[in-house]
Amino acid sequence: MNNINYSQLSELIQVNSWTKNKKGVDLAQKIFENWMRDLGFEVEIFKQESIGNHYYYKSSRNHGKRLLLLGHMDTVFPPDTFEGFREDEEWIYGPGVCDMKGGNFVALEALRRVKKLKGEISNIDMLIVSDEETGSDNSKYITAKVAKDYDYCLVYEAAGKNGEIVIGRKGVGTFFIDIEGKAAHAGNHYIDGIDANLELAKKLEKLVELTNLEEGTTLNVGKIEGGIGANTISPYSKLTFELRYTNTDERDRVLKEIEKVVNTSYVKGTKSTLSGGIQRDVMQPNSKQKEFINFIEEVTNSNLKTESRGGVSDANIVASSGVVTLDGFGPFGDGDHTIKERANKKSLESRVELSTKIFLAFVK
Repeated sequence: MNNINYSQLSELIQVNSWTKNKKGVDLAQKIFENWMRDLGFEVEIFKQESIGNHYYYKSSRNHGKRLLLLGHMDTVFPPDTFEGFREDEEWIYGPGVCDMKGGNFVALEALRRVKKLKGEISNIDMLIVSDEETGSDNSKYITAKVAKDYDYCLVYEAAGKNGEIVIGRKGVGTFFIDIEGKAAHAGNHYIDGIDANLELAKKLEKLVELTNLEEGTTLNVGKIEGGIGANTISPYSKLTFELRYTNTDERDRVLKEIEKVVNTSYVKGTKSTLSGGIQRDVMQPNSKQKEFINFIEEVTNSNLKTESRGGVSDANIVASSGVVTLDGFGPFGDGDHTIKERANKKSLESRVELSTKIFLAFVK
């Protein structure tokens, strides 16, 4: 073992920090704040009314490149659904051990080692938000603004099974189409009605046809609703759908086609309104990432494996701000978003070692 203080990680895990549990998220953030203050970080708190506060930790600044570390403190588990912390020789178990309190703890432990070796931490800051699991609708503006002050960003979501870091994540958007028709008695006045449900069905087919699996583009109509009853022509219907894509060309193609579908009345007399939009834009692999990976491999004397993922994270936000971003620096784990969530101890320890070597290259 490498002197990882699992009792401290247990303290963090045992605080319920479901996104909607503001009290719990704030408590977990406060625990982490105390540890970061012990390392000499200044703290800026972005206070929130209905969700947990976001915390921005700042070290001293010297000449050289600046590195942002990014994490989130919230989990997907409401109180009494998945609680507690336990460990055995190989694994740790509990809500957030890999997604992503365990990742936050990796960064913390590495910073502690840098502090011990150098006496001071510089050019490395950390942002921990509280609403990532529900889409970062509040924190994404803070993250984007903060990110622009940095040259590089490491995100501490879970590593891949073989220690892979993440160089690409799909962009994602959630959209809604509200369709207005006209009610009429289905028996006596059928021809007087304008069927919003039929319009929905025709739009649904057109939308799903925009999927392009070869390009990694998917459009899923996940929810439909509408109508009053079997004897009434539907005056109203609604589609809820999600778009995921791997590159900006596909994003632009699909957005253009969605507009066409919305503006076309397949059933004469219907009117449609589009709402929603892109939630997190795509994180695309690029040459600057490759240069950063080469740098990391040189200073850590390691060979980094890489992968792209269909799921999104706050790495999408930072990458979209033009910052060279790599994700997956937390420990490998599985069962995330389930009551079987666990993280591998050896992976956590090796990630601390890797991060320590990277951080030392930034501290002057």
